[in-house]
Amino acid sequence: MALTGRQRPPSDHAFSPHDAVLRSAAPHVARRRFLTVTAAAALLAFSTNRPARGATAAPELDAARITDNPFTLGVASGDPLPDSVLLWTRLAPQPFAEDGGLGQQRVVVFWEVAIDEWFSFVEHQGVATAHPEYAHSVHVDVKGLMPDSEYYYRFRVGAWISPVGRTRTAPAAGSDTDGMRLAAVACQAYQDGYYTAYRHLSQEDVHVVFHLGDYLYEYAVDSAGGARRYTDRKLPDVFNRETATLADYRLRYALYKTDPDLQAAHAQHPFVVTWDDHEVENNYAGAVDEKGGAQDQFLVRRAAAYRAYWENQPLRAEQLPQGPDARLYRRLAWGSLAQFDILDTRQYRTDQAYNDRPHAPGPESDDPARTLTGDAQERWLLDGWRSSNALWKVMPQQVCFSQRKFDLTAPARVSMDAWDGYRASRDRVMAGAKAAGVANWMVLTGDVHVGYAFDIKENFDDPASKTLGTEFTCTSIASGGDGTERPSDWETYMKANPHMKYFDGRRGYVRVELGQENAQVDFRTVSAITKPGGTISTTASFVTEVGSPGLKSA
Repeated sequence: MALTGRQRPPSDHAFSPHDAVLRSAAPHVARRRFLTVTAAAALLAFSTNRPARGATAAPELDAARITDNPFTLGVASGDPLPDSVLLWTRLAPQPFAEDGGLGQQRVVVFWEVAIDEWFSFVEHQGVATAHPEYAHSVHVDVKGLMPDSEYYYRFRVGAWISPVGRTRTAPAAGSDTDGMRLAAVACQAYQDGYYTAYRHLSQEDVHVVFHLGDYLYEYAVDSAGGARRYTDRKLPDVFNRETATLADYRLRYALYKTDPDLQAAHAQHPFVVTWDDHEVENNYAGAVDEKGGAQDQFLVRRAAAYRAYWENQPLRAEQLPQGPDARLYRRLAWGSLAQFDILDTRQYRTDQAYNDRPHAPGPESDDPARTLTGDAQERWLLDGWRSSNALWKVMPQQVCFSQRKFDLTAPARVSMDAWDGYRASRDRVMAGAKAAGVANWMVLTGDVHVGYAFDIKENFDDPASKTLGTEFTCTSIASGGDGTERPSDWETYMKANPHMKYFDGRRGYVRVELGQENAQVDFRTVSAITKPGGTISTTASFVTEVGSPGLKSA
């Protein structure tokens, strides 16, 4: 979630040799904005320890010597295409050790894909290498799969066999598809509570889960796991500090991924992931950190965070960072039914206006040169709409797109971190949607730790203006603790924003069913997360009809 102001607690870190390499690259990165983007990215990428080949490659570890379960972080799949899906795992027999317990040796990993969960009919199999340079993560892009099909997968290292994962492929490009079901999730601060929502999500019948950012938080986690209040374990001190180095980020992912509920959700559904701010640092903007410090040093930190993100997510090689840069925005499709334009609203944005504090729109925030997406991503988005025949145009992204006034008095304050702080950028996207004839537009949003349902209005200050689409914020998995049904600002927000049709402050996720005639959106809400065992219920359902955008209660 976007926190106001630019405050950051000090931290003291022990640096690994890999982090020392990153630090040594900092003087070169200081010049990177004066180099071509390619040269600058290549410069830092060269300095961040890619796997070597041939005689200089890391020695191979005899898998028979691995005496502890190497699959402590689970398995995952992601980014389904009609003929392929990405499979992931990361080997860590000692997940809270900096090297995962495998040292600097590479490990041979066998993988299988079957059409049944007992692996009686194995259709694809192969061998991958878990490199120490990539924290012994494995990314297998399995090709030659059948469209619109369910598969099961697993990994093997020596005598150890991973948990079984379930995944699926997308329908054939342009094919007729009656419907699809998805879930949207975001914001899972480990220290704020249990991942109960993921346990329930693992039991849902959905095709894909979209993670909209804040998969990891940089903040310290104490020995009791914060609000989890562990009594059966004590977390090591390595987590009780803010993440800043590559070793820090890798370890923090290890902590998050040891959670059994998160593992269950990943094993059951393919994920499509994108980041927000906390995967690096609260409210960073492009190359500008939270406190507006030296950009060269921050870019080194960003390179470490981006590297660890790729290592710990089911992402293809195309998303592998080049130093402090990574092409995370991308496009997926579900037959002719839906096109998904997954955005990155952190990496390319202009710095927040008015010192990133709630403020009424003004000359600084409304400067037409300001951008949330960057020019290249904006053109990519609008060009993709113009060339698409998909029925639904779905835009999974991070921060609140619709106008959200904080006050009943004028001029009302708005968030400078959300699209309200970049109104010219939002206007260009809305104009592009209209020009492309986008009739069924849905925006999926994370960040705010509450559930909202909005009508996207041509003029947010005129309730009678045309409705261009709908937006749903998926609340949070854990961030913010248990929450409350009606937060203290509920009445103000509902009155100040007539296009806001729903507001709930509790934890959970959004479930969406896209069809040929309409889409139904259900807000799935968990009773509590600060203790395990919370129940789930549907607290609101909305329908938006094909060709007639706007929210109706289901």
